[in-house]
Amino acid sequence: MELSKIRFIISMAIFGTIGLFVRMIPFPSSVISMCRGFFGAVFLIIYIVIAKKDFSFNSVKSNIFNLTVSGAVIGVNWILLFESYKYTSIAKATLCYYMAPVFIILISPFVFKEKITPKKGICVIVSFVGMLFISGVIGDIKISGGEIKGVLLGLSSAVAYSLIIIFNKKMKNIGALEKTLIQLAVCRIVMFFYSLFGDLKRLEFTAAGMSIMLLVCVIHTGLAYLFYFGSIGKIKAQSIAILSFVDPVVALIVSAVILREPIGIYGILGAVMIIGSAVFA
Repeated sequence: MELSKIRFIISMAIFGTIGLFVRMIPFPSSVISMCRGFFGAVFLIIYIVIAKKDFSFNSVKSNIFNLTVSGAVIGVNWILLFESYKYTSIAKATLCYYMAPVFIILISPFVFKEKITPKKGICVIVSFVGMLFISGVIGDIKISGGEIKGVLLGLSSAVAYSLIIIFNKKMKNIGALEKTLIQLAVCRIVMFFYSLFGDLKRLEFTAAGMSIMLLVCVIHTGLAYLFYFGSIGKIKAQSIAILSFVDPVVALIVSAVILREPIGIYGILGAVMIIGSAVFA
């Protein structure tokens, strides 16, 4: 397997565990996003200095629009996903979030000129049906308003994730370090001003919370996004869509084994349909 694909899979596996740690952080979603952007950027700066990596300001300048927009969208994406965790299970939130690859498959002919084969078209339909099972729209279990809100937040984060992939695929001649550092810095700035409207006043500092936050910032942000952005430009959009499902598989395991969150027969069926159709595609 190509090194770029291996790095992408590792980043997806790391992302699959983030819900577990976010649940333990007593901060608002916008503040968690702001801290991820800040500490993630600091981590990368330290890495660049210690490893004596070159940093191309010219490549940043030539891609500044896509970098700025995608950095801001990353913050929005994180907020929506973290809020989704509060209203539904980690498994459901993550599976809703990873409808994004399906959206990418649908728009790839228009944006990336990649054809959709009949097999992929069938898989997209199966994924949408699986999404109905996951959401609880189809099934014998009554869902609450909060559960529906969690599903909608997860799907909204999927839309944001699709935009992130599109803007990153449009960048040219820029390295993983430059790309990741600028995007995290922009994310931090946008989330800081957003948090000024109230979230910063609701902080509850604890040693445990700060320790988990630091772990999320370094591992789930700095390291994971370094692998993620470093490989995303070297892989076809539809391959990204398929490999991205490593994340929900890991999230399902975390949700069921560690947190023991119930998903039900219909939920399991929906997960198999979503993940299975992506692998088959």
